[in-house]
Amino acid sequence: MLSKKIEKALNEQIKIEAESSQVYLAMASWAEIQGFEGVSSFMYAHSDEERMHMLKLVKFVNERGGHAQISDLTAPPVSFGSFKEMFKTLFDHEVMVSERINDLVHITLEERDYATHNFLQWYVAEQIEEEALARNILDKINLIGDDKGGLYLFDNDVKMLTANGADKLAE
Repeated sequence: MLSKKIEKALNEQIKIEAESSQVYLAMASWAEIQGFEGVSSFMYAHSDEERMHMLKLVKFVNERGGHAQISDLTAPPVSFGSFKEMFKTLFDHEVMVSERINDLVHITLEERDYATHNFLQWYVAEQIEEEALARNILDKINLIGDDKGGLYLFDNDVKMLTANGADKLAE
């Protein structure tokens, strides 16, 4: 059984995961209209992945005797200036999500809810991967700079990697 404090914190995380899905979706749409098929495919896939993270939390809360709340979401930006700015926004967002997951883990230890603590370890590991992936992509974008040819090649690389699994980009 979830304490009210943990139920509230998990519901806040459900909203964060839903908003993460929306951020990736907005980035996918923006990249698509910029003509970057690979980046947009990558972002669409990650939007779906973030939605699955949200659903996993919803099911957990309900299975543990709580009530998962579906709330209003903060709308993401619709334009990102440049790919460098977009990936910097993405990296900063993933760092924020990691901080929130860590806060949630801390609450589970305070409340001595070891089942929820154990459940959240998957999210801790996932956030390490998400941050590393965003950092690696941002590093690659920084190397390319404003070179349009480099961005074209990067987009093609992302398209190939998305087809083979986005996690390969971190390598």
